[in-house]
Amino acid sequence: MELVLPPKKKRSGLKTLRNWGIFLFLIVMYIWTFTGIDIDWGRAFERMINNFQRVIPKLFNPEWASIGKVWTAMVETLYIAFAGSLMAAIIAIPLGFMAAQNMTKSKVLTTFGKWVLSGIRAFPDLILAILFVVAVGPNPFAGVLAIAIGSTGMLGKLYSEVLESIDMNIVEAMEASGANKVQILFHGVIPQIIPEFLSYAIYRFEIDVRASTILGIVGAGGIGTLIQFAQMNRNWEEMGLILLVIVVVVTIIDFLSASIRKRIV
Repeated sequence: MELVLPPKKKRSGLKTLRNWGIFLFLIVMYIWTFTGIDIDWGRAFERMINNFQRVIPKLFNPEWASIGKVWTAMVETLYIAFAGSLMAAIIAIPLGFMAAQNMTKSKVLTTFGKWVLSGIRAFPDLILAILFVVAVGPNPFAGVLAIAIGSTGMLGKLYSEVLESIDMNIVEAMEASGANKVQILFHGVIPQIIPEFLSYAIYRFEIDVRASTILGIVGAGGIGTLIQFAQMNRNWEEMGLILLVIVVVVTIIDFLSASIRKRIV
């Protein structure tokens, strides 16, 4: 039996012209960007080669004598990430309910909730860390607050999307049978959202561990403080040990987190 292939669709001339226009626009934008930066490419390339030849070999020769100090700072970083993620996971729940249209059934309240979450997400964790260092001083608590507020925006948005995707037939059936709001919440809504809420909270903890490693650069505690000191002292051997510890710890947490989330969902 002869196989008959469907005829190929002819690409319209307008679509081809559009694609070429987008391509040329991007090329022009890149050229305009790099010519406007005013970079001495020859000097930049020369310095990059010299720095790589001097720094990279030292990074691959970790200073093992500092392992105790580095590990203590890494544990502090994990504490910061965990405390901040836990606070965010709790604070984001009421904000998620407020931003979910099917929960509040009020367009004004839902819009306000979405604006609050969008406003929180507008601030990077590093900017929040600087603000809290000014407010509470240079200590790990500033890092915890920065992680907590920064994570609340993302988790609140994800929670609201989970709430808006639940099976409302269950809720309507419970309402029809005479269940009150509390019974509907605990028996109709929460059982549907707990697995995904936990999964998103754990995933956010992964992100917060990475974010916490740099908060110390602005005085918010954790291993970022050691990174700053090693960079200021040009101690690249210690920097290599710090990077190695971060890579190993983050990889292990990613693996464990992925395994836990698979079991939950």
